Amino acid sequence: MSMLIEIFSDLICPWCYLGWHRLDLALAQRPGLRAETRWLPFQLNPDMPAGGMDRFFYLAHRFGSLERARQLFAAVEQAAAQDGLPLHLGRIRRTPSTLEAHALVLLAERYGRAVQVAKALFRAYFVDGMDIGNRGVLIAVAGACGMDRTTVARHLEAGEDTAAVSASDARARSLGIQAVPCFVFNRQYGLAGAQEPAALLPLLDLAAVDAGPAASSPATGGMATDGRTLGLTG
Repeated sequence: MSMLIEIFSDLICPWCYLGWHRLDLALAQRPGLRAETRWLPFQLNPDMPAGGMDRFFYLAHRFGSLERARQLFAAVEQAAAQDGLPLHLGRIRRTPSTLEAHALVLLAERYGRAVQVAKALFRAYFVDGMDIGNRGVLIAVAGACGMDRTTVARHLEAGEDTAAVSASDARARSLGIQAVPCFVFNRQYGLAGAQEPAALLPLLDLAAVDAGPAASSPATGGMATDGRTLGLTG
């Protein structure tokens, strides 16, 4: 059996990082399923300045107070720890624009490394506290994933794929997607939120049974929503 799993997500969304991890846990329970995961960019802060923003200023502005932000992030850290995924949100000092980070993932897709690079960027941000809006950081992460650093540098300098990132974000919003992660299975079934692996398994099974020629665009009818994704951003 084979399946296409498209995932709208942003690299500064902790629930997206956890959602990808939980998808891996669910897929491990279906060893006979060949799944192709495809990255679809979504920007939680499309108007973020190119240089990003001081983390504490951003959190206070976004959530009303640092205390409220700490409460929300304590919840995601606890959930991640229960699933064996380390998060060190206290190490983050800047909230970046993710425009170029998404463009890097789209470039990596041409080399069959999109998922590898996306997960490396998640780790760089949520574990090491690195500024993934910094071009030097992006080049270093790509190089560690086996990509040619010169090619990556030229790609980012030229602004390639940034229009595609913005188009993907607009497409998601036109489909009614306001919170991420959002998983689309075989372009037929949608599920929003960092769902537990057990919640993903029925859709993996259903989409596998219905596997066939994919439609030209994903349908989101009947999408389930995990409330934890609403209002909690990077």
